[in-house]
Amino acid sequence: RARTCNSPCTPFPSAAVRARERFPASAMSSCCCGCFAGLQQRSSSRAVTKGGAGLVDLSPRNKLADEVPSEARPRVGSWASPVPYSPLPWASWQREDIDEQSQTPGGFEFGLMVLEGEDAHTTGEAGAGSRPPSPHGNNLERRRRLRELDLEAQRLDRAGKMLAGKPRTAGTGPGFCNEQLFASPGTLPRPMTGSERERAQQELIRKVLKELPSGTPFAERVARVPRRLITLRGPHGQSFRRELLRGAVIVFFSAGYEGKRFIFERAHALGVRVVLIDDPASWSRSLLDEGKIAKYIPIDMSQSSDVVYNAALEAIMGLQDDPAVGPPDGIATFVELSVQTAARLAETLGLPGPLPESVDLARDKHQTRATMAAAGLPTPPNHLILSAKDLPLAARKVGFPAVLKPVSGAASLGVKKVSTERELLSTYEELDNELRSLVVSSGALVKDDGSGTGAAAAGIIGVAFLLERYLDGAEVDVDVIMSEGEWQYAAVSDNGPTLEPYFNETWAVSPSLLPRLQQVALKELAIGAVKALGFQDGIFHVECKYTSIGPHLIEVNCRMGGGPVYETNRRCWNTDLVEETLFIAAGLPSRPDVPREPLECIANSDINTLKSGRLADLSFLEPLRDREGVISFTPHVSAGEQVVGPLDGLPTWLTELVVTRPTPREALDYLLILEAEVQERVRLT
Repeated sequence: RARTCNSPCTPFPSAAVRARERFPASAMSSCCCGCFAGLQQRSSSRAVTKGGAGLVDLSPRNKLADEVPSEARPRVGSWASPVPYSPLPWASWQREDIDEQSQTPGGFEFGLMVLEGEDAHTTGEAGAGSRPPSPHGNNLERRRRLRELDLEAQRLDRAGKMLAGKPRTAGTGPGFCNEQLFASPGTLPRPMTGSERERAQQELIRKVLKELPSGTPFAERVARVPRRLITLRGPHGQSFRRELLRGAVIVFFSAGYEGKRFIFERAHALGVRVVLIDDPASWSRSLLDEGKIAKYIPIDMSQSSDVVYNAALEAIMGLQDDPAVGPPDGIATFVELSVQTAARLAETLGLPGPLPESVDLARDKHQTRATMAAAGLPTPPNHLILSAKDLPLAARKVGFPAVLKPVSGAASLGVKKVSTERELLSTYEELDNELRSLVVSSGALVKDDGSGTGAAAAGIIGVAFLLERYLDGAEVDVDVIMSEGEWQYAAVSDNGPTLEPYFNETWAVSPSLLPRLQQVALKELAIGAVKALGFQDGIFHVECKYTSIGPHLIEVNCRMGGGPVYETNRRCWNTDLVEETLFIAAGLPSRPDVPREPLECIANSDINTLKSGRLADLSFLEPLRDREGVISFTPHVSAGEQVVGPLDGLPTWLTELVVTRPTPREALDYLLILEAEVQERVRLT
């Protein structure tokens, strides 16, 4: 039957049938006139494949392959792309430059004539009416026209002559419709190469920045520039967003422990004017004297949350009248216990930030589970425990083995595996007492040393617990960036087996060693969890496990991960999570410039104490000094300190160690060798 294409070009009766016979479906375009796409030169681009639960897997194939003895992590150098729906089979949004001669040709020389209406029943060199109708009727004419079309197609295949660059005069050539049907893009100018496009973008960015008046406030600068430049991907777009951010006033609510100093140093390097709110006794007050921040606002953090919130709100509103600072452009925090306060401050002040109810859901593990279940995402059996009276019902509902954890805890404190109901009863009492002995100092949970500094942890994180089914399998972290309602980055890193029953962290490696399809499924779960909680923008450290029954969520942290997470993402995927946090806090979109392949393969470890005792010295650090591939090591203890091994309680971390090697497997193996050398030198008294 005749088939008509919805095109401004002339319809071809029956041509679709002939085209399908001549060209396979894989060579046909799904766009307009797709039935003739086989007449175009075929693309050499690599086909993409699907993987995981609905995600398109566009990751690179294994270039760094080597054998991995682990059944749980059988491959190396094969990773899930950390950017969403990349148009390329690798991690980048940047196409490689294509040689001008190898680009899509500008068209073919041909002279096929297409006739319309009544004229379509007769053909000839002079057009309609030059030849009488065939005595054998229209069927013979159709067959003849199809043979002509077939011969012309064969000639086009053989010819391959480009029209691009050839001078033409008006009225000559095959005509627009013929070109676009049979030799698209015809005589149209060739597209820019990648390098030409980058130069044009760079020139436009330079022009826009030059035209911005000096001293223009941040919000006004953003309003003056084209949005397509603000959302531009690649190095030039990232540099442009940095220039826009320079001079912005961002309020940080609490600094966290001193190991987060690098965050303020990075913000200072980006030209951000930081206003820091923290306790008068915090280490972070020194940042003002060092010139790293613009203003320090001391607030007694031992007060109740509502008092602290109101004092912070009043102080921030007062910045409007401070000529040295001015009104804030955003609010940020890198501290888990401060995310709820920061979200409420941003909402009240009309500044960019996550919905407070979304943050509340993420901080409450019981509510997180309920939200996951309502969204149809995998959720293990769980039960809320408000007092010891709830334990028997929880045991019956959840079963064993199970995990008991605080509803709104942090850093694996107060988390323990239980195997029987009797063990559940004793563990509940143990963890309840442990939480009541902790204090919050500079946003971190620490044991009360009797100095009187810090606020009681029980008054901040509460004493409610969650009992949930124990999850087996490999644990991972997925660092997610959400911007304008969609994910822009999601990188999977493996975590080593935790020291049970307390789930203390051991090692991590990036990129992941898990099979690619498992990585894709874990990414989809992490992103789905963040969206189910209602987040539109932000940086998230999502912890998951790939269990014997598929991927499962552990928790969602709505801020950048601590420890080596920043350095791992920066070195491996060229993604600066501090920078992206500041962009989002100020209302700028996040579009990280991710390379095609990981820049480095990183492994890190928080080396746990294996036995309890008192440290004689720090000589165990000697094997790490001046070793090739060691990026950094940061001791967590001091000589003479009492440390705890896993048989006696939550293990003490000795040092944080970060290394790099050409492949993730090599990085992990090297890390474990160094860790063994460290353990051999630990001396206890």
